[in-house]
Amino acid sequence: MTTSIIEQFKGEVKGALSNGSFIKISLGNYQGKEIELKNIYVRKVIIKREDRLSFTYRYKTRDVVKNYSPEEGIELMVEQIELGFALTTLFTTSMDLSLELRHGEYYLKKKAPTLQALSSTSHNKEKKRILAAEPGKNYLYELKITDAQGEVFKNAQDKYKQINQYIELLSPMLKDFSSDQIQHVADMGSGKGYLTFALYDYLHQVLHWDTKVVGVEYRKDLVDLCNHISDQSGFGDLSFVEGTIQDFDTESIDLLIALHACDTATDDAIFKGIEAGAKLIVVAPCCHKQIRKQITVGRAQNELDFLLKYGIFMERQAEMVTDGIRALILEYFGYKTKVMEFVSDVHTPKNVLVVGVKQPGWAVDQSVILNKIKQTKAYFGIGYHHLERLFGLNV
Repeated sequence: MTTSIIEQFKGEVKGALSNGSFIKISLGNYQGKEIELKNIYVRKVIIKREDRLSFTYRYKTRDVVKNYSPEEGIELMVEQIELGFALTTLFTTSMDLSLELRHGEYYLKKKAPTLQALSSTSHNKEKKRILAAEPGKNYLYELKITDAQGEVFKNAQDKYKQINQYIELLSPMLKDFSSDQIQHVADMGSGKGYLTFALYDYLHQVLHWDTKVVGVEYRKDLVDLCNHISDQSGFGDLSFVEGTIQDFDTESIDLLIALHACDTATDDAIFKGIEAGAKLIVVAPCCHKQIRKQITVGRAQNELDFLLKYGIFMERQAEMVTDGIRALILEYFGYKTKVMEFVSDVHTPKNVLVVGVKQPGWAVDQSVILNKIKQTKAYFGIGYHHLERLFGLNV
């Protein structure tokens, strides 16, 4: 009798997964031998375009998330029930079905559904994000953005908004391409990988592309951490390598990204992208020291020289001039270029995104661009720009 009841419950789970009514499973009232294990929560997720069951093991002081195929997950659920979970509840859009152990016998109890899969129980209206925070997104959990149930931590709200705004900005650019055009992506200076993971998630789970993504980072501890998270998340086409922007081979890169690469590292990244003939180059510059120092030393006399008296104005002027010349050089090499806000100053002062889209056959007058760069340098007392030197333009 006990076996048939469990098999009946198992069949209901399979049916809910098959007909799309499945919401989640909760295993509780644990009476087994595993120390500190309290509950197990099961959600349906999609990883690499395949259905998975995400198991969150709730211990006294930690959560562990593991993903399984539906078949493996169902068998594992039955195993865990038999190992000591006295109350297991299947939540669907049509009913709640509980499997309860009482006095050595299992009983099934059906009642009206308490959850709605397509609606939120929250009283607060939240903005719909491209990358939803939900159970099964292991990278958000491992990066301490969400808990195991997919709830965003209060102190990680800004980071969560930032990665979504990043994807919101890239989304219209990427939709101008197809999956066979953007096959390889390099994120130069990927750091802890927040935005690298987010981009991979978007490319694979939203656009359903098979794009390979590599994060380049010189700090070995971060590379090891990110590779571990990638493996745990089942991100087979995402890897992280140890190295510098200058040394990385970008020959086959279709999309190059460099976010907050310090000072001339942004120029190194743009140079690599142009050399590779990348179809899309996206950089968020940081620390414009090289040009600021030259403006300070050059001290050009003109109607804007009074700005040199004020540190913050000098810094902003150096940023605009540096990134303006970068945009001109991108145009020189056939990239349609635009500059936009990345994240508002509330979150970070480094808020400019420079985007270059390769325009095959686009006719530009390179001599006019070189002359504009030359005039700009003379006006601000600049001896050279690092990016022009990398290309040997000698303006």
